[in-house]
Amino acid sequence: MRYLLFLCLAIVVFSCKKDDKKIELDAESSTDISAISTKDFRDFKISDSKLISNEAIWKTLDEQLADFSEEKYSALKSLILDQDIPTLQKHISDGKLSYEVLVKFYLFRIKAFDRENDLSLNSVISLNPKAIEEAKQKDRELLNKKIKHPVFGMPVLLKDNINTAEMPTTAGSLALQKNRTSDAFITKSLKESGAIILGKANLSEWAYFFCGECPSGYSAVGGQTFNPYGRRIIDTGGSSSGSGVAVTANFCAAAVGSETSGSILSPASQNSAVGLKPTIGLLSRTGIIPISSTLDTPGPITKNVIDNAIMLDAMKGFDKNDFKSVEPILDAKQFFNNLSTESLKGKRLGAFKELMEDKLYVQALDVLKKQGAEIVEITEEKIELPDFLRLLNLDMKVDLATYFKTSANKNLTYTTIEDVMEFNKNNSDKAMPYGQSLFEGVSNDSSTKEEFDAIKNILKTNGRQFFDVPMDSQSLDGIISINNYHAGEAAVAEYPALTVPMGYTEKGVPEGLTFISKPLSEYSLLQWAYAYEQASKMRVAPKNYN
Repeated sequence: MRYLLFLCLAIVVFSCKKDDKKIELDAESSTDISAISTKDFRDFKISDSKLISNEAIWKTLDEQLADFSEEKYSALKSLILDQDIPTLQKHISDGKLSYEVLVKFYLFRIKAFDRENDLSLNSVISLNPKAIEEAKQKDRELLNKKIKHPVFGMPVLLKDNINTAEMPTTAGSLALQKNRTSDAFITKSLKESGAIILGKANLSEWAYFFCGECPSGYSAVGGQTFNPYGRRIIDTGGSSSGSGVAVTANFCAAAVGSETSGSILSPASQNSAVGLKPTIGLLSRTGIIPISSTLDTPGPITKNVIDNAIMLDAMKGFDKNDFKSVEPILDAKQFFNNLSTESLKGKRLGAFKELMEDKLYVQALDVLKKQGAEIVEITEEKIELPDFLRLLNLDMKVDLATYFKTSANKNLTYTTIEDVMEFNKNNSDKAMPYGQSLFEGVSNDSSTKEEFDAIKNILKTNGRQFFDVPMDSQSLDGIISINNYHAGEAAVAEYPALTVPMGYTEKGVPEGLTFISKPLSEYSLLQWAYAYEQASKMRVAPKNYN
């Protein structure tokens, strides 16, 4: 049986293709295959949040929504549901919509579907109390032709580990419920481009590097996120679970996630969305609660490729406070000017022989061939990713302390991960129902600088070898995978990866076709994904949320 190594933002997980179960690697073990044990992620200890409620979420917004009726909502569905951002902007410029109405529509859906009912998804942790007022201001600016960017006026949800001034940034943790901060770098960039921060999305707590025994999509603050394609049946993917769910359920125009290894690719593919994990450093990490300054990156999750490019462009910018920041090379106008369904012609793309048992993958390869791509079958390089978990442990110990010092609320008393662990122990019934074994691993780990540098160098070298050997020997433009199957290798190689819906299994589980290539190849990934998306038209909205 073949195991596929990946990390759902930070827990090392093995995915077995012959059944739908996930096989989890104990956080304190090595990557030895003998250490794994099976776990059914549908066995939830907790469903709804014990810390927030609909009443608390809607306290300041209900009055502002009083004029938005069920009749108005129904009349607008065909204009808004599953539409891309350019189409929404056209409806607004044509006078069929306004930014105020668009925000109210999404808020209406969130209230109707997200919490405390039979279809609850628990994908939203908090809402911006000023969102409707901000939308009204965008409508005034539209009259004065002050539109700055295609994302102007679009309601966006941020994963709740990304700082924003309007709402606390909790990482899903009880310990951070009062963590009110200034905006993260990418939050400022989105606002400067005109986006409306609609709210914060639920996530796997502490970006899935906290409780080794918890299911993906669980946080103490947000409760258990559910997948709209199979509520309580299909895994949401982690750790940007709420971002993926909210996008596919039409709770926002677009969302932002973050990834250390797999946490954008996993929930995007599990929820039939488009997710991009950019080259590390292309988007700033300043003001984002970290796991690993070596591997972390934010990235967009959207319903389609065009929106993904728009979001990526809106977040870009060189950040002098991020040591991995690079000068952005992307421009939305350039992307749109070069947009073509023929962008796959003549491209040599490597396809793994080990994945050929997947019928959806084989069908996707046929689509790529018909669009002019040359598919080259390749075999996975036999490489290891030694001390992957230790890299995360050692980084988080330092990086979280740095976040507390530079980017967290100054009234918080935490300075180290041990401070948070002590808080959790004192509030264990609410803070850690699944324990905090991964935090314990961080606390217990240590190394010399020389040892840590060696770990990072070996991982990066091995990750790049995994892709570069076939790419160089076969003159490939890129490599094609499934979901987040090769997220671990892409993470340590620091290579970008983009997943796009490629269909549904016989059990109705969404799958994504994932394009991977060398650093700063985002333009190519977006172009290839767009050509595939337009030719295949595989995404179908979840039927219970129309």
